[in-house]
Amino acid sequence: MQRASDLFNEEQRKQIEKAVSEAEDRTSCEIVPVVATASGRYDRPEDMVGLWLAVLAAVAIWFAFPRTLSDSGSWDGQSLVVPLLIMVVGVVVAFIVGSVTGSRVGWLRRLFTPRQQMLDEVAARARETFFDKRIHHTSDATGILIYVSLFEHRAVVLGDQNVMDKLGQDFLDRLCQQLTAGFHQGDPLEAMCAVIASAGEELADPLPRSADDVNELADSLILIDE
Repeated sequence: MQRASDLFNEEQRKQIEKAVSEAEDRTSCEIVPVVATASGRYDRPEDMVGLWLAVLAAVAIWFAFPRTLSDSGSWDGQSLVVPLLIMVVGVVVAFIVGSVTGSRVGWLRRLFTPRQQMLDEVAARARETFFDKRIHHTSDATGILIYVSLFEHRAVVLGDQNVMDKLGQDFLDRLCQQLTAGFHQGDPLEAMCAVIASAGEELADPLPRSADDVNELADSLILIDE
């Protein structure tokens, strides 16, 4: 699974930070880009993959050691103990292998995770980041969070009160759509830089940078791996 800390190299991180600085030269807003490896723990896929693999292992072992009704009264047939032990061991091993695989293979985790759960987790983690990184604490309530969660393939853009009052939710939705389209095309660096530049352009008129403006938040890319 792609980790946030591995998505951009040092030079690319500097390019994103430069894009933030240039955008904030035009507006009083504080733009904070964040990339997270995942927004939720998602234990269900591990159990589901393990369960399905265990079922397949049980079926395979059943057909590998078939028994008929006539075997039940014969001491010439194969003992039931050996196939039973093989069945138990095979099912347990298959469940463990499936659980480990389900925890590490991204597309399997997404396949067995309900879409609504992922949407809820990303939205909740974005709001949590908005407050944890003090984006809500700017003096003029002009903070903007650009949040990307790699595992879920989702993005969220949040704005503080003054941004919402001046430009509304439609503005944030447009930025989010631009961001997800860029990631879908396979160029995360271009997507991040482009959406940051777009935010600076659209915010320049309603929330221009003043001569005494203070940079309240660092112009840095925040990467979250845990």
